[in-house]
Amino acid sequence: MASGNPHRRRTAFSRRGRSETGFTLMEVMVAMSVVAIALMAIYRMHTQTLFMDARGRFDTTATLLMGQKLADIDTSELKDLSGDSGDFGDANPGYAWQIQTEEVSSDQLKEDGPTLKRITVTISLNEEASVFRLDTYRLLYE
Repeated sequence: MASGNPHRRRTAFSRRGRSETGFTLMEVMVAMSVVAIALMAIYRMHTQTLFMDARGRFDTTATLLMGQKLADIDTSELKDLSGDSGDFGDANPGYAWQIQTEEVSSDQLKEDGPTLKRITVTISLNEEASVFRLDTYRLLYE
């Protein structure tokens, strides 16, 4: 028959009489390694999320600004349109635009017909850290 409280927890005692409950150094090191690996994965995912957020913000803004520049081109005379560049002012700091034009030959157009013009519009952020480019074609009737 056992004496004492049957619900009392049994602990192991060392030679010096102290209780040996707790974690070993090896268990602590393994747990810290698992936590470090998990934190590295979380850090990498967070970095990718920040990059995708910045890229998405640039793509959205550049698309809207591209629409604005194309509307400006549509309302201007194509024969007066040549290479030009500028920025979008205080409303969109860091964003700049550049327009390049060139005449393109086409087998489908007659020699005495309209001239085909390629217009390349480039929207950049922070001196071409991010670039959004669009080529469009217009017929120039003389």
